[in-house]
Amino acid sequence: MSPIVEVDAICKRFGAAPVLEGVSFQVRPGSVVAIIGRSGSGKSTALRCINRLETIDAGRVRVCGHEVTSPKLDVNRLHRDVGIVFQSYNLFPHLTAEENVALAPRLVLKLPRTEQRELAARVLAQVGLADKAQSYPSQLSGGQQQRVAIARSLAMSPKLMLFDEITSALDPELTGEVLKVLEGLARGGMSMILVTHEMAFARKVADHVIFMHRGKVWEEGPATVLDAAQTDELRQFLGNGL
Repeated sequence: MSPIVEVDAICKRFGAAPVLEGVSFQVRPGSVVAIIGRSGSGKSTALRCINRLETIDAGRVRVCGHEVTSPKLDVNRLHRDVGIVFQSYNLFPHLTAEENVALAPRLVLKLPRTEQRELAARVLAQVGLADKAQSYPSQLSGGQQQRVAIARSLAMSPKLMLFDEITSALDPELTGEVLKVLEGLARGGMSMILVTHEMAFARKVADHVIFMHRGKVWEEGPATVLDAAQTDELRQFLGNGL
């Protein structure tokens, strides 16, 4: 089966500072890939390059059949196929959960209002928030807001989901709520890449783990790599409980 993501020797600099130096990896359809590493190792930048939120200086990225590095790329189409959820929820405070979720299907897919509401109800139920459709963000906990953000991406029926440290601002109980949603998506066969610091979750759910260090893929393999690190850098990272 052909990879859904192919990242080939990508390089990225911010000014004079190299952030990514020859990063390469692949993601198979239906798999869950966890990217781990210290702050500043290039994890989030690599994720953003996959969705063309950052452009690269060298290398090649192919995602869901899109040549991301091509000047002819249809960015809007890419963003329909690849959903991304960030640490910050970015919900519109004046819209209900249902309205936040239905906004893109209304504006981009041009769905009729009845279909918008049906779609919003379905994906809110998928993240365990069927009873919160008419709630505003201020009436929701941080974990619930993050689940609305996930539902908003799911409403566009993406082929791939990207998650960038989505639990880092949440307390342990709310983190558990969100991780259960991700487990459900994994069981449903959603292709996912997660930048995460939740090692227990990576061990449980990830099919493949990528450890980044100093802008490079330092070590990678199945989740068991977390219990049998081959490099001093990964052993130190895991030993510090980061």
